Amino acid sequence: QVWLVESGGGLVQAGGSLRLSCAASRSIFSINTMGWFRQAPGKEREFVAAISWSGGDYADSVKGRFTISRDNAKNAVYLQMNSLKPEDTAVYYCAARALTSTRSAGDYPYWGQGTQVTVSS
Repeated sequence: QVWLVESGGGLVQAGGSLRLSCAASRSIFSINTMGWFRQAPGKEREFVAAISWSGGDYADSVKGRFTISRDNAKNAVYLQMNSLKPEDTAVYYCAARALTSTRSAGDYPYWGQGTQVTVSS
């Protein structure tokens, strides 16, 4: 079992940057995959990025703009978001999975409560 808490969301203008953080309740050293998902109003939760023992994976919509990283010593995962667009507006969720990386939200058993990101045009 692991509890996840996101932070760092907020309101930013288009073209700006935000850095999301996800703090875990225990060591993530043994957790293979940490991921970020987002959900906009009226839409399904969608994959944003994941980082695993084999590397990073990004949705096409954020590739080149977002960077996921993890600090096992701090039990934390981060999502650096640059060149933000209004379509990036959503609640962003951190998720954890003991097994290999996947883009399917249903494959992640552990979730945070989410942090709101709003990008104004």
